[in-house]
Amino acid sequence: MSESIRRSGEYEHPQGDGQAPAADSVQPADPRGASAPVNPEWPPPPPYPPGRPFAAGPDADGGQGGADGGTAAFPAHPAGPAHASGSRRRARGPLALLAAVAIASAVVGGGTAFAFQELTGTHTVTSSSTTTNVVPSSQRGSISAIAKAVTPSVVEVNATLDNGTSTGSGVVVSSKGEVVTNNHVIAGASSIKVRTSDGTSYTAQVVGTDSSKDLALIKLRNASGLTPAALGDSDGLAVGDQVVAIGSPEGLTGTVTSGIVSALHRDVTVPTDENQQQGDGGWPFQFGGHQFNGDTGSSTTTYQAIQTDASLNPGNSGGALIDASGNVVGINSAMYSAGQASDSSSAGSVGLGFAIPINTVKSDLATLRSGSQN
Repeated sequence: MSESIRRSGEYEHPQGDGQAPAADSVQPADPRGASAPVNPEWPPPPPYPPGRPFAAGPDADGGQGGADGGTAAFPAHPAGPAHASGSRRRARGPLALLAAVAIASAVVGGGTAFAFQELTGTHTVTSSSTTTNVVPSSQRGSISAIAKAVTPSVVEVNATLDNGTSTGSGVVVSSKGEVVTNNHVIAGASSIKVRTSDGTSYTAQVVGTDSSKDLALIKLRNASGLTPAALGDSDGLAVGDQVVAIGSPEGLTGTVTSGIVSALHRDVTVPTDENQQQGDGGWPFQFGGHQFNGDTGSSTTTYQAIQTDASLNPGNSGGALIDASGNVVGINSAMYSAGQASDSSSAGSVGLGFAIPINTVKSDLATLRSGSQN
């Protein structure tokens, strides 16, 4: 007694049982060339006899393979629905995968855009920070619109020093409380307190400092849900562009002033020694070989600054310089005061302020976040 093994799907019934094959059964091709019945949804078998060499394309010498004697690269497989349906599955697979990837990409992209719109309150979303509209495009250049959008991202920074206190400003760069400010605002501080635009107070700790760029990163304790500023592209600035400054001069949190970019790439020299902080809140700097607001001392650093005539006063250090679309393009760092501490009546801004370009800040953020102290 012999036993016959049936492959799944090959026959519905054993041969010779006297029953007709089911309607959907598939019979193998007749070896004499006659094709067996096939499911109507499959294409008919090829007209050539099974097993005959067949070339799908041109021969190496440029002739057509097949009937004219060309040699096929591979022997032809017997005609049958299994190969046909397999080819169809292979053809459908990549297309379906591409469609799925495209849909997934659209979903992810749309979600990112939506999240960005929810954070910034804008309907304009681009991958380039140079054209991001923090304020609605119809209100571009509106000082009130810029102030409304960016003020929640600017904080007041108060540092307790061994010889007194230092008041400055800072820019929120993450919702969990990372704040960029000037190094000279917090250098040598034994404690730091930060007040947001809504009056909430936090204690803060120094994460990293870079005295060579007069930058520092501090972190507010137990902070969440803060509004990070949109960091723009300072390389896109031109002389004459409108800018807005927000900070806390003399402790007046959220003070807004406006002006233009007066010059670019100014080589400003500032001290790296925290003991150079002036009693009136001014910060000494040097430009063109001249000393301003006091002696910068022997330990100094020089950076290329944005010059602006937006009014800056003691306490603006570390605050935001903002473009017409609401992007932060600089961190205010130095200002020239015509008066000294002994003559407070003439002290104040005379339209000579300087800011660290925001691209310098962005390139330094990773170093500051690593905890570098230099």
